[in-house]
Amino acid sequence: MKRYTREIFVFLLVVSCTFLFTAISSSSEKEPVVAEVNSDDEIIEEQPFSIEAYPEEASKEVRNKLDSLLKRINKRHDFHGAVLVSKKGKVVYNNQIGFANFQKKTTLNKESAFQLASVSKQFTAAAIMLLHERNQIKLTDSVNDYFPNFPYHGVTIENLLNHTAGLPKYFWVAEHKWHEEHAPRNKEMMALLESSKVQRFYKPGYKFDYSNTNYMVLASIVEEVSGMSFSKFVKTNIFDPLQMNNSYVYSFENDSIKKNQLKGYRLYKGWRHLPINNTVNDAIVGDKNVYSTTEDLFKWTVSLNEGKLLSKESLELMYAQGETINGRKIPYGFGFRIDTKEQNSIYHHGKWNGFSTGLTQYIDEDLVVVVLEHTGYKAIKALSKTIKGIVAEHMALDS
Repeated sequence: MKRYTREIFVFLLVVSCTFLFTAISSSSEKEPVVAEVNSDDEIIEEQPFSIEAYPEEASKEVRNKLDSLLKRINKRHDFHGAVLVSKKGKVVYNNQIGFANFQKKTTLNKESAFQLASVSKQFTAAAIMLLHERNQIKLTDSVNDYFPNFPYHGVTIENLLNHTAGLPKYFWVAEHKWHEEHAPRNKEMMALLESSKVQRFYKPGYKFDYSNTNYMVLASIVEEVSGMSFSKFVKTNIFDPLQMNNSYVYSFENDSIKKNQLKGYRLYKGWRHLPINNTVNDAIVGDKNVYSTTEDLFKWTVSLNEGKLLSKESLELMYAQGETINGRKIPYGFGFRIDTKEQNSIYHHGKWNGFSTGLTQYIDEDLVVVVLEHTGYKAIKALSKTIKGIVAEHMALDS
């Protein structure tokens, strides 16, 4: 009996060793993971986004002038933020000044992520256009195609995109009709619009009226059609492909604070910076709540213009002035404000909870100016024009 037991033990030991050796050999022979394989079995490696700097000698004087400008507005106007300037797709200037956290006295850096406020809307518009290109939605679809109980009939996706929908302000609805302890999310706000019976301002298509409600509804449509959260959709389809590694959608109460995520501040008694608390409107996404950096916004603008995300036809729609039913041109495309008179620029500004932001493309000069700030700076538009003027004065715009 002992002999058989010993033989069984030896047999099991041999089998175990053989299995272990096979597993180790198999593991060591596995092919490395690759980014993607095309139909011809050709390995495609993801190339890092290359941020090309403008020639140092040609931009030296501009950089000195902009350094002086940032120091001046930091001292005189409490500017704590970041500025990036690019020309013909090359970075002329990229710098930060001031504090990230006033209590800890930590300074801003390239990875400091600012709440973009309404500059976020262009990402919502791009998400919609991606679904449009994939034939998952049509711009002529109505909101009721996706939310049958939506009380404002006849509102199309295009109405939402260019602010001709006439919907009530969801800020007001949340502040007066929401009675829960937590801030409402998009799905809850859509339900609240259904039940609150707040009247619309006008029938869709007849007027232009800039409204955050439109982009809250658009983000809700993205979630409904894609079957994923707006945050995940934008990360998967926009931020990751464009290597915007410091960008994300943040919803108060739903998401955790990330490293380098900034708070907005207000100035108290002219010297003390107090953090601004979240409000009942801070869990809504689509109209705001994208966080990003100047470098990521540079990547975004270049990639968008070079057709790395959307088709030329989609981009033309986003950059074109909208129209009312009566054919009146309006100064808004899809997620972008359009200025064809004063500056010939495509831009957007944002302001929310201490954050002031601006992303401007000056078309004639092939110039991009990004300004991000988080202590309530009140002159983003004027600052962008000043920066453009410095570039024009000290650097040939056609070089």
